[in-house]
Amino acid sequence: MNIIWLLLTVALGLGLIYIFSARRYQSSDSVATAYDQWTQDGILEFYWGEHIHLGHYGSPPHAKDFRVAKVDFVHEMVRWGGLDRLAAGITVLDVGCGIGGSSRILARDYGFRVTGITISPEQVKRAQELTPPEIPAQFQQDDAMNLSFPDASFDVVWCIEAGPHMPDKAIFAKELLRVLKPGGILVVADWNQRDARKQPLVLWESWVMRQLLDQWAHPEFASIEGFAELLQATILTEGAVITADWTQETLPSWLDSIWQGIIRPQGLVGFGLPGFIKSLREVPTLLLMRLAFGVGLCRFGMFRAVRCEQILSSSSSFRNKESPSTSPAN
Repeated sequence: MNIIWLLLTVALGLGLIYIFSARRYQSSDSVATAYDQWTQDGILEFYWGEHIHLGHYGSPPHAKDFRVAKVDFVHEMVRWGGLDRLAAGITVLDVGCGIGGSSRILARDYGFRVTGITISPEQVKRAQELTPPEIPAQFQQDDAMNLSFPDASFDVVWCIEAGPHMPDKAIFAKELLRVLKPGGILVVADWNQRDARKQPLVLWESWVMRQLLDQWAHPEFASIEGFAELLQATILTEGAVITADWTQETLPSWLDSIWQGIIRPQGLVGFGLPGFIKSLREVPTLLLMRLAFGVGLCRFGMFRAVRCEQILSSSSSFRNKESPSTSPAN
C-alpha cells in the first residue's frame, strides 16, 4: 500500500511540474528560444529526423516507418498542391522550414530554387550544415508575421505546421499571399482546432486545448474553415481556397513519435539524464495530441490558394513597403 501511495504521489508531482512548467507563448522570442533549445541539444532531430512535422501514412493509413512517412508527406503535399506539374527552376519560399528537410526535397527532387525561413537562428545554422552546396536551397532567419521579402517575390509559398505559432492568423494569411507572384500557388499544411462556432468546446476539451497551446508555445489554433476564410478575406486569392482534412492520414504519427523512444533507447542514454527528463516530459503532450486529433477536437488541415492577378498596390494597406527587404536567391 505504501508503494502505491508513493507512486501516486510521484505521478501527481510530475503532473504538477508538467502543468506549471509549460512553455507558454509570450512573443516570437519564446518560439525562437524553444526551437533553439531543441536544435542545440539534438534530441528532436535524433527522434524526428530532418522533418519536424507529421508523416503521411496513406489513405487508408497503413504501417510505415516514422521517418519514411515524413518524407512521403512532402511528396504527397507536392502532388496535392499541383506543384509536381511546375517547371524546375521556380522559386519557393518555405515558411517555418525547421532544419530544412522539406526545402531539400523540394530543391533536390523537383529542381525548385528554395528559400527556407525560420524564427530560430539555431535552426538556420543546422539547416545550412545539412544542405550540400549543390542543392539550390538557402536559409535565413525571418518572421512569418512580417516577412522581409518584397511583394510578389516567389512562385510558390509552402508552409507546414507553422500556423499555431502565429498570434494573428489574419496577418499571417496576408503575408503568405503578399509575397506570392500573381498566379503563384500557396500550399499550407497545419494543425487546426474544430470550428468552435459550429460546435463549442466543452470543459474537458478546453482544458486539453489549453495544454496543447501552453506546452509548445502556441498562442492559438485556427479552424480549417476559419483560416480558409481569412485567406479569402485578403482579396488576394483567385477563386476559392481549396481545403482538405488529412487527420486520418497523419494520425499514426503521434504514437509513432513515442514509439521511437522505446525502439531507440540509445537516444535517451546518449543525451544523459537531462535529455531523458526532457524527452519524457513531452509524452503527455503527444498523448493529448493523439487524443485531440483522434476524437475530432483537432484536425489536420490542408490549404491551397492561387494569388490573383490584382495589381500589387492593393497589398500596400497591410504592408509597409519602406521596410527592409531581402530578395531570394537567383
